[in-house]
Amino acid sequence: MIKSSELILNPDGSVYHLNLKPEHIAKDIIFVGDQNRVEKITQFFDRIEFSTQKREFKTQTGYYKGKKITVMSTGIGPDNIDITINELDALVNIDLETRQPKETLTSLNIVRIGTSGSLQEDIPVDSFVMGEFGLGLDNMLRSYVIDDICETDMEEAFIKHTNWDLRKGKPYIIGCSETLKNKFDSSLIHKGITGTAGGFYGPQGRVLRLAIQDPELNSKMDNFKFGDVRMANLEMETSAIYGLGKLLGHNCLSLNAIIANRASGTFSADPYKAVDALIQYTLGKFAE
Repeated sequence: MIKSSELILNPDGSVYHLNLKPEHIAKDIIFVGDQNRVEKITQFFDRIEFSTQKREFKTQTGYYKGKKITVMSTGIGPDNIDITINELDALVNIDLETRQPKETLTSLNIVRIGTSGSLQEDIPVDSFVMGEFGLGLDNMLRSYVIDDICETDMEEAFIKHTNWDLRKGKPYIIGCSETLKNKFDSSLIHKGITGTAGGFYGPQGRVLRLAIQDPELNSKMDNFKFGDVRMANLEMETSAIYGLGKLLGHNCLSLNAIIANRASGTFSADPYKAVDALIQYTLGKFAE
């Protein structure tokens, strides 16, 4: 039995942070970071049958062209992903009354829709990027046993290429779901490695008033390649989603609308339009 201190439930029986019960979610789930973006997606639904919010975790479940989909905001960063995916998994794979894992496990399909900055000049603003791999620079996933799901050779190549300081922790690289990759791919999609940083400023090479450990890290990441796979973009959630999803048996994919190009120094003239285009693209692929 899982102790109540380990899996915390609210008085109504819902999971602690997400404020959800098993019947509140679909098997197809869209993650967004910003709670205000949830309704930017569900405005396209035929109908909404459930809504709730606790802290930054807002959830709406409804139907798009007859397909049941849940949209939820995770907030920012790998730590919030740790909460979100563990509690979603508990909803489908743990009996919340007996506190025992179920004998038959359920796999969720989770697609993150995010915004990001491109690291390559030829991946322009307003384009879409699919993370074939998530590169974790954040250490969160290292709290789990992950050796069997890591792309070890790619990790070692990245560490060597960047002369990575292991005092910051060891980077990890996890592949996306091949099933979702095939479903969501098209000629509109750029692909590559999506880097996941543990912060927005120093961890992504931004300098305001504080010196950073490696001022050249971004340029080193820009030109990292492993075989025919290269770095594409940098954000704050993908590798955590891929890692926890793979450990727990869920299919996960990260799609980002590129609103800034760090290589060329450009920013989208209308980032909201780019995000709306990615939203409609994702919903269309889910409904196919």
